[in-house]
Amino acid sequence: MNTDFWRGKRCWLVGASSGIGAACARALADAGARVAISARDQAALDALLAELPQGTAEASSAHLAVAVDVRSDTAVASAWERVHGVWGGVDLLLYLAGNYLPARSWDLDVGRAQDILDINYLGALRAVSCVLPGFLAAGAGHIALTSSVAGLRGLPKSLYYGPSKAALTHLAEILRLDLESRGVRIQVIHPGFVATPLTAQNDFAMPHLLQPEEAAQLLLRGLERKAFEVHFPKAFTRRFHWLRCLPYSWYFPLIRRATGL
Repeated sequence: MNTDFWRGKRCWLVGASSGIGAACARALADAGARVAISARDQAALDALLAELPQGTAEASSAHLAVAVDVRSDTAVASAWERVHGVWGGVDLLLYLAGNYLPARSWDLDVGRAQDILDINYLGALRAVSCVLPGFLAAGAGHIALTSSVAGLRGLPKSLYYGPSKAALTHLAEILRLDLESRGVRIQVIHPGFVATPLTAQNDFAMPHLLQPEEAAQLLLRGLERKAFEVHFPKAFTRRFHWLRCLPYSWYFPLIRRATGL
């Protein structure tokens, strides 16, 4: 990581109580950034906050732990008011919140689909709506949305998760088209498999499985660069870029053979 890039930056991490989010918070704090961590579990946030080095910033505002349920408009707005009230704004919104439940089409449950969509996609919209007015007024700002390679093409057992991540990727593309000329930097993140309690639900081998600390380093290094897309590990994610180009007549048979489903 480039500590010169991160030093002093105010970073709001939504979905940061565990996994990649918590690892990103630790890495950013170590690099000299000011970190606001948000998630539903206040106790987990407080425990993580206690681990973060305070650096040279004022002890009262170096880092913040602000609980939020991203499924609620008022909760996200309230969390933003708290962060904005202490810092006066942020330089980066990094949206990491997500939920995952493996499911096949014959198990379709609309309620579960709505809940995952609410967290993975609508929660991101709520967070973006908070920071965007300030970014537009300043003509500067950075928004990074954590999608997944599962959002690049339809996959078995991704009945709820895949479409929600596809929507998030699509959103990032539109934001980039609309906002780049107005000084707001947009990036989308497509990780492969990362060892978390969510991926522990999978009953299949996960190739190129990363630990959260490895994923966080790759993610943050990607945010230092100008490329719109951050994807890792490349030995795995490049396959999905290739699959994205295939016609359906090739794609469906290939995925059936590869997964045995």
